[in-house]
Amino acid sequence: MKLGLENKVAVITGPAKGMGAAVTRAFGAEGCHLALVGRDTLAIEPIAAKMQALGRKVIVVSTDLTDAGACEAMAETVLNAFGQIDILVNVAGGSGPMGKTGWETSPEEFDEIITLNMNGCFHTMRAIVPAMIARKYGKIVNVGGTFGMRGRAGRMAYSASKWGLRGITKSFALEVGEHNINVNCVAPGMVDGPRFREKVCPTMAERLGITVEEAARRHAADYALKRISTDDDIAHACLFLASDVSRQITGIDLPVDGGWAAL
Repeated sequence: MKLGLENKVAVITGPAKGMGAAVTRAFGAEGCHLALVGRDTLAIEPIAAKMQALGRKVIVVSTDLTDAGACEAMAETVLNAFGQIDILVNVAGGSGPMGKTGWETSPEEFDEIITLNMNGCFHTMRAIVPAMIARKYGKIVNVGGTFGMRGRAGRMAYSASKWGLRGITKSFALEVGEHNINVNCVAPGMVDGPRFREKVCPTMAERLGITVEEAARRHAADYALKRISTDDDIAHACLFLASDVSRQITGIDLPVDGGWAAL
């Protein structure tokens, strides 16, 4: 069964590296034309060039996702360039303070991650949904996290931001369903990559007095499949929820974590 994404227009936030780059490659490989959105356009240019080499139409739009007006301008730019927006994938986000209890987390740290992980998605959805409603078609995929499905000590601020994103996703899904728009959330667990290897594992290793390699093994041991997810695992889930193969699915939290949040 084909996903039927060829010539769809997909807006992807945070496309420069990691999960965002994997999502961009996956949608480009399926034939989507791409609007790649983020602050650092220089960092986005290499992945944009690779997608153009595949024959895709690609624009890079400099946008501060925490600024509602900037997101409205972004949506207008994309519509002027392509004439439509079929898909929005909100990948951009941050991790917030690690290893801090709730009472050790500063108000500034809390506000920063809430603003990035919740407001950023809200602003892009608010800016793009009217165009989807006008065409009676749209797919929105927000990338959340399994710490927004189960609490996590030492990650209160991040967990709160991803719990909040679930509420945004579900409410939007109820509001736009009658317009043939699906809104879902993909919830990655730990994802192997630079942040996992250079930040998450070293933080755990230092706290427990173990090696970084042992920290990675302990994380994998938490999951039913005994392995850490890859960026491509997340990208494939986003493809599924952005396609008409999943036409009857909306408002869900799909954990992509090898079996942790739902088990």
